Amino acid sequence: MNTVSPDRPLQDHDWEPHIPRMARILEIRRMTARENYFKVQLPKPLGHRPGQFVMLSRLGIGEAPISISSGPGDDNFLEMVIRETGRLTRVLHRLKPGDQVGIRGPFGSGFDLETFRGQDVLCIVGGLGLVPLRSLILPLIAQPDHYGSITIISGCRTPADELYREELEAWAASGSARPVSVIRLVDQTANLPWNGQVGLVTAPIATLPLDPQRTIVALCGPPVMYKFVIMELVARGLPLHRIYVDLERRMKCGVGRCGHCQINRVCCCQEGPVFRFDRIGTLQEALQ
Repeated sequence: MNTVSPDRPLQDHDWEPHIPRMARILEIRRMTARENYFKVQLPKPLGHRPGQFVMLSRLGIGEAPISISSGPGDDNFLEMVIRETGRLTRVLHRLKPGDQVGIRGPFGSGFDLETFRGQDVLCIVGGLGLVPLRSLILPLIAQPDHYGSITIISGCRTPADELYREELEAWAASGSARPVSVIRLVDQTANLPWNGQVGLVTAPIATLPLDPQRTIVALCGPPVMYKFVIMELVARGLPLHRIYVDLERRMKCGVGRCGHCQINRVCCCQEGPVFRFDRIGTLQEALQ
């Protein structure tokens, strides 16, 4: 099998990966016209790394991969943002607090926070990409003494599509006390009130005060975004081994058996979805 990533998935082997654990919904909140925020309670802490995902199910309906949006920790709460895209997610959006869902996981490799220690961090997200990268941003902001400056570039189509707006604004407001800066962009304002910038997430990169030998980049968003963001980062001198990409694939089994999520011969559900770019960039299907 391939050896793309030396960072093996952080797996908790005291649970059976094929059997869902039941979780109780504590909160459901509308975030945009298509996305709802979910907070669920598990029987025990999930023990996840930032960037990992779970398989979420509703008995008799189906199962789908869902990014973890909460940071790692010792509590037994799990936060997710779910976009309504099909039968399962339509059912999930109609659930109420107190209802139960099945959770398998966590799966995948995720981000290793030790890699980020002492480094400046640049997070670049587009649309739903903020959901999994929030699980990385939260511990970075919570322990500022462990990391250098933190810069977040967050883009979406219109103001109505922006996720976690209140948190983005709060992170930006904390910049005077902590080395955090937030650049919020939309492709178009759609005649809606907007206090950020208008443009693509690639635009601010050229003017950022980056130290290429001290900066680590975490990137997550729609596939079309990756190529152009990486081109801008390389133009600024960022080595490819300092760029981490969180890739979206059709995860199915979560344990590398079914092959639905393969990138060439790499099983994304086990080796990814987080990859150091110099280890995945040469694979033909990586950014498709």
